[in-house]
Formats: sequence, C-alpha cells, structure tokens
Amino acid sequence: MPLIILTGLPTSGKSTRAKQLHDYLTARIAGTKYRLHLVSDDSLSISRSVYDLSTVPVHARSANASEKNARAAIYGAVKRVLSDKDIVILDGLNYIKGWRYQLHCEAKAVRTPSCILQIGCSKERAQQVNEDRLKRDQAAVEQEGSEAPSDTTEAYAPANWENLVFRHEEPNPMTRWDSPLFTVIWEDDEEQVKRTFDSLWEAIAGEGRKIIKPNQATEPRGRDASGDYLYVLDRETQDIVKRILDQQGDDGGGEVKVPLGTGGKKDLVIELPAARKVGLPELQRHRRAFMGLNRGGIGLEKVTNMAADSLRESFVNYLNNTFESE
Repeated sequence: MPLIILTGLPTSGKSTRAKQLHDYLTARIAGTKYRLHLVSDDSLSISRSVYDLSTVPVHARSANASEKNARAAIYGAVKRVLSDKDIVILDGLNYIKGWRYQLHCEAKAVRTPSCILQIGCSKERAQQVNEDRLKRDQAAVEQEGSEAPSDTTEAYAPANWENLVFRHEEPNPMTRWDSPLFTVIWEDDEEQVKRTFDSLWEAIAGEGRKIIKPNQATEPRGRDASGDYLYVLDRETQDIVKRILDQQGDDGGGEVKVPLGTGGKKDLVIELPAARKVGLPELQRHRRAFMGLNRGGIGLEKVTNMAADSLRESFVNYLNNTFESE
C-alpha cells in the first residue's frame, strides 16, 4: 500500500491535513487487512529546532548534522513499516526534492506506490500562524501556572521559519518522484478535501492503480539459462570438469561423454591426452582461461543463443583443441 508524502511551507497546516487524511483512511480500510501509520516529527519527538541554521556557521550549513540525523530517524521509521500491506502517511516539511526522491525509491523497492500531498498556503498566512504561536508561547512564559493553551504545536524561531521558506523546493508533477501530485489548499472546505482524498485513494489504492515494478538494476537476476549468463557459464564448465575427473581412467587417455540438455542431440565427446592423467589444477586452469575469453557474452544470451548447451559445446571444443595442440 502507498506512501503518502506531505509537503508545504512551515506552519501551513500540514499536520491538520495529515490528521484529516488519517481519519479518512482509517474509515476507508476498516475491516480490511491493511494497516495505517502516521509518521511525523512529533511522533518521533523531533524538535523543530533541528532545522534551525541560524546558530550554524555559513560554511557548515549544507552539512547540518542535526537535520541529517532527524531525516535519518524519519527514514528509518518509514522503512520499518512500509510494505504492500501498510499505508504510511509522512507528515513533515519534506521540502528537499532529493529527499522526496529517496522516499520514492524506497517505496518502489518494496513495490508499493507513493504520492505527494501538497498543502497550499500563502506565505503571509503561514507566517501569521507562526507569529501567533510565538506570541502564545511568550504569553505562557510570562504567565506561569496559567492553563495550557489548546494549540500546543511548537513554533519556529523567526529566522528558522524564513530560512525554511527560502529552502523550500516546490514539488514538480512532471518528475516521477513528485507524481501523482494532489493539492489541498488552506481555504478548502470539508467537502473539497474529501474529493481530493477520494482522488488520491483511487490513484494509489483503487482498481486502476499503477503496478509498481522495481528498477531492473536492483532486481535480482534469475538463476537459469536465460537469466544469468555468468552463473550458467560457471555452472556448465564446472560440471564438465567434474565429468572428466569422474570418467577418466587411472592411466589417462580415453573419451569423456558430455550430454546435452536438449533432447535428440548426440552427446559431446572430449578426447583426453593419451598416456597421462589430466589433474584438477590443469582442468581448472583451462576452465578459467575459457571463462576469461567468454565473459563478453554478458547480455548477449538471447542475441547469440549463449544458452547452456551452446556453452557446453564451446567448452568441449576448447578443451579438445587445447589437448590436441599440447
């Protein structure tokens, strides 16, 4: 099931929308085998001060250790629960496109879709929300012992807030890691929010959802004649070496028959040197030389028909020519 990544300006209402989405999905998956998780800075007890670069020297800001540690904690929490039976809502800034790409790749690796839910809010309104929280916190400090405020969401330091807005990278639906992209704006009412959530559900969990395939470069190759050329090359040459050791006589010489897997074909025949026994070190030396000459067949199995029988025939011919020239 999907990974839903929220993004938007700081104090733009992401956590509010994340809770609404969590309630919506809770009702949607009721009675099914799916599980739902909400991962956020708050759930991991990550303070918003970790994103504050005002106290970090300019030359060290790109390597802000506290922010990288926070992202590592978030990444670990997502990875632990992400699977084809788990829906994960990631509530946070997620303002770096490279970070969103990393999350997209993690979802793809477990063959589950991902999407972006952008929370739209003007800079002025989001800034006003943060200023109101700063005033609330200041008033609470001045009036110790007073009743705790109903909104306990942590505020950003003004310089930190401005810096995060400056560094925010808007999602681009033209890139695969930022699509599909859904947007909920500050002014959307309950009905409009539900319509957006319905569209999100259909795109990533509905019957018409896209089938996710892992990158071919990271997908394990099959251990068969058409799946891994080097594996087949090693297996077939090892088998022929073993047959020679098992079938040759004590005095050397004679013939060794090598069967082919395809029905109807005659056995291959290896003519061993007369009057001497071929030992394992010599056979392994010939095998390594043959493999070195044939490693270039990687990727050409289907083009040049370099299947198991073809490799057996090539190795047998190589040994016969080698023994004859000695």
